[in-house]
Amino acid sequence: MTSFRRALVLGGHGGLLGQALMDVLRASGWEAEGTGRSSIDYAAPDAGACLEALVEKLEPDCIFNAVGYTRVDDAEEHPAEADLLNRALPSMVGRVAKNFHCRLVHYSTDFVFSGKKGTPYTVEDTPDPVSVYGKTKLAGEEALLALGLEQCLIIRTAWLFGPGKKNFVQTILDRCWISQVIGVVHDQVGSPTYTPDLACYSLKLVEAEGRGIYHVVNAGEASWCELASEAARLAQKECSINAIPSAGYPQKAIRPAYSVLDTTKFEQATGVTPRPWLQALQEYVFRAYPAEGT
Repeated sequence: MTSFRRALVLGGHGGLLGQALMDVLRASGWEAEGTGRSSIDYAAPDAGACLEALVEKLEPDCIFNAVGYTRVDDAEEHPAEADLLNRALPSMVGRVAKNFHCRLVHYSTDFVFSGKKGTPYTVEDTPDPVSVYGKTKLAGEEALLALGLEQCLIIRTAWLFGPGKKNFVQTILDRCWISQVIGVVHDQVGSPTYTPDLACYSLKLVEAEGRGIYHVVNAGEASWCELASEAARLAQKECSINAIPSAGYPQKAIRPAYSVLDTTKFEQATGVTPRPWLQALQEYVFRAYPAEGT
């Protein structure tokens, strides 16, 4: 077991995952400092110097990089912006972490896979992204691995929902206020993941001195339609969730049809079995919508 106790969370102020990491780290006795959009301009020429100055000042034991370009469709039209946050930034953070001998935890995505496999993806499966978003996230992984960091942990995760920032579940429940019928894609299946759980599991991996690539998601699988239907049911929304094919909801980026992640390596490293996504969803809905979910 390690004794890391000071963390820098990139994206800790305002980010969906970053906020959860800040909460979990502090609850676990860590000193955690976070950055927001105004902290560092990652497109500026001096971004690396600014990050170095921040790391030198805070002296973190571990850097969590929860910053990324996650607008999947927009990435198709703005590949340079996606590349900046999903490839160039991780590479920069990795170099700083290496210079200061910090542990680094970086987050990647299920979208590094094509979705053609049909069974849960393991860390041994070869990535084959089909979108700009997926390609830039994979490039970020490769850039970090090329640095040869001894204490680098890459966590692939998926379909995040949780408190603190707009997400798919919140969007669905908000739409239920204004519409009696909502069409949601049924032929894309993945691993819904609750950010507070992901943050807890991330810390477990750090404590277990995990290195390399791990898949960390809540247990089970669901389509977007199933996730939306369960959220509406738990919140007691009188709204009909209708299943539609991906072709009925045109999007600029191709999505993997099946991108469920296998967490066996994580479980072996930590002794922790992720709880089912439905149980996590229930906790989220009941806390976020107490009047409707109870």
